[in-house]
Amino acid sequence: MDPLISQTIDFVKQELQCAEAGHDWFHVERVYRTSMLIHDIEGGNALVIALAALLHDIADPKFHNGNEAIGPEKAERFLKSVGVAETKIAHVKHIIEGVSYKNSFDNKRFTSLEMNIIQDADRLDAIGAIGIARAFTYGGFKNRTLYDPEIMPVTEHTKESYKKTTAPTINHFYEKLLLLKDKMNTVTGKKLAEERHDFMKLYLEQFYKEWRGSAV
Repeated sequence: MDPLISQTIDFVKQELQCAEAGHDWFHVERVYRTSMLIHDIEGGNALVIALAALLHDIADPKFHNGNEAIGPEKAERFLKSVGVAETKIAHVKHIIEGVSYKNSFDNKRFTSLEMNIIQDADRLDAIGAIGIARAFTYGGFKNRTLYDPEIMPVTEHTKESYKKTTAPTINHFYEKLLLLKDKMNTVTGKKLAEERHDFMKLYLEQFYKEWRGSAV
């Protein structure tokens, strides 16, 4: 393994050792692996993709009082300390600043092939079996209700309303997770999303059946 990548992995593991289970090192590792898988097919700068994937959640704003500057700044300090070129650092910072789903509500967004690949990998980890597990893990972390038939999903979120939502976890499927398949950037991302999307739909069917106590 490239020594720079190895150093970055060690840094991320150290920083995220106490992270919530849906946004911990294992999440980052999955996004990194999926990013490199998509890169093998779609192309892009391998080093930028690897570094940005590994550092994309180094300080998720959800766990830092909504501060969106901490992650990019922490990544920049680390990358400078290990001698990464300024142009690559700038690219990685732009990706970290824009990769989150909540930032898709912004009108002006940075874009590059590398950004598209990492965004797809991050979104893929939010859907399917892993995505379901992560959704309920975070819901439990925030002490949210599993489901409340009286609280309908919000289909017209702004960035601020999305950040402030306290809705039941099942609503998150309709407000984000089921929308991600059609928001994939790359051909490979779209293909990988299909099976995971279908699995979530099956899961919801079973969830409602058990919620109602239905025999069939």
